[in-house]
Amino acid sequence: MILTPKAWIRERKNEYYYKKAKEENYRSRSTYKLIQANEKYGFIKLRDVVVDLGAAPGGWVQAARKMTGKYGFVLGVDLKPIEPFTQEYIRTIIADLTEPDIAEQILSFLPRRPDVVISDAAPNVTGVWEVDHECQIDLANKSMEIAKRLLKPGGNFFVKVFQGGQLDEFILNVKKNFDSVKIVKPPASRSKSSEEYLLALGLKGKTEN
Repeated sequence: MILTPKAWIRERKNEYYYKKAKEENYRSRSTYKLIQANEKYGFIKLRDVVVDLGAAPGGWVQAARKMTGKYGFVLGVDLKPIEPFTQEYIRTIIADLTEPDIAEQILSFLPRRPDVVISDAAPNVTGVWEVDHECQIDLANKSMEIAKRLLKPGGNFFVKVFQGGQLDEFILNVKKNFDSVKIVKPPASRSKSSEEYLLALGLKGKTEN
């Protein structure tokens, strides 16, 4: 069944995590994906510095802020403006993840190298599966390259992926750079969706500079 735009909006508004986000003043339902993954795997901790790629509208920034506490720091990065936060330990910037100097741009806003890079960045979905999958893997690869340049030794990486033919190759590439890699499907991620998340722990072979 193909939903009309109004029916799609009605279905979304009736959906559990959409309602929950509204009630708890989170900016998006996807906030719970990060919360649930971190509750299970603990890759973001108090006092961590976290970079959120593709951060608009800011739901993951809100979640990460609670995880890191007032002595941590969260930087949200997106092409779109993000409604500002009042806390001093949160910053948002407008930047393009494809820019060659993006890592240097991000570092200039951080108190130190980040402990964690997270990315919920997604392409504009076309409805053509092969195209959408390829675009999502391309974004995940860009996010990983940024993470490799930013993270402190042993840092962690959490990124959205889509199921499909290129996912195995992406996983193998991530395994070359991190000690532990697993695919995660948080309960808040719709079961019928091909969306999954890759969690990579322990960046290899990097020295502080």
